[in-house]
Amino acid sequence: MSARDTDWDGVRLHVVTGKGGTGKTTVAAALALALASGGRKVLLAEVEGRQGIAQLFDCPPLPYEERKVAVAPGGGDVYALAIDTEAALIEYLEMFYNLKRAGKAMTKLGVVDFVTTIAPGLRDVILTGKTSEAVRRREKDGSRLYDAVVMDAPPTGRITKFLNVNHEVSGLAKMGPIRNHADTVMRVLRSPETAVHFVTLLEEMPVQETLDGIHDLDEADLPIGGIMINMEHPSALEPDHLAAAGDGSLDLDEIVRGIKSAGLEHGAEDIARALAAEATEHARRTAMQRREKERLAESPHPRYTLPLLSDGIDLAGLYRLAETLRDQGAA
Repeated sequence: MSARDTDWDGVRLHVVTGKGGTGKTTVAAALALALASGGRKVLLAEVEGRQGIAQLFDCPPLPYEERKVAVAPGGGDVYALAIDTEAALIEYLEMFYNLKRAGKAMTKLGVVDFVTTIAPGLRDVILTGKTSEAVRRREKDGSRLYDAVVMDAPPTGRITKFLNVNHEVSGLAKMGPIRNHADTVMRVLRSPETAVHFVTLLEEMPVQETLDGIHDLDEADLPIGGIMINMEHPSALEPDHLAAAGDGSLDLDEIVRGIKSAGLEHGAEDIARALAAEATEHARRTAMQRREKERLAESPHPRYTLPLLSDGIDLAGLYRLAETLRDQGAA
């Protein structure tokens, strides 16, 4: 495997967050493929129970076990895990209290659901703990089992509280296995081996939520990664035509002549007006994208731009996005 410099050398836990609808899971999957390129082994972990990873990789719903879902360019492997809170809690009880049988009994009685509902912080402790354990896990020869772990994390509005939950637990539990576990997880999450990446669209609300999330992470002393701008719309017009569309000065007569020269004589004027309106909307969107990009440029963190895929997201699209991330130095 050849060495390759990236913006995130030394990072082993990549946490991917973003406002709903920004394509967070898609970007997390593409990042996992990019990180696995060249013969590496990467785990992609899902914590929200939506089976989004299975849909992206066109495979059956994932069980609570690490399962290979893709081969990356150059021979690397991507494994996926949909973390089940109940199963992870049983592991937790067995690991620290030797209570595996009690955990199974609690599941049958519905106690686990009850406890995680009235104490949602416990769910976050379990999810972050399982992911950090995968980062630390080693083979029998002492080597790391995974070269990197990518977490498809909760949305931006909840990410700081989600990642910082073990700090709160550590403050409540002054000693014992719970305190030790919480401290171990926070050492991973606050170390240089972790980076929290934000996925956004070039729209006002996702950009503002991204900037707010970066501020909140900084306040909580959690490591900030890059900003991944997803689904950027390319400009379909030349700069002078784009400017004319934006200020409403497109020459309708010229558009009509072009339509008629293409053999569309009937209704050419109506078609021209519709095209002019579409061009104006395109100019508005392009201006908005430029404005929001300028806002993001004020942040000191690396930025990566992913294109809008006109054919939608499938496996081929994921590989294309992974290649784009690698080309920009994200993996």
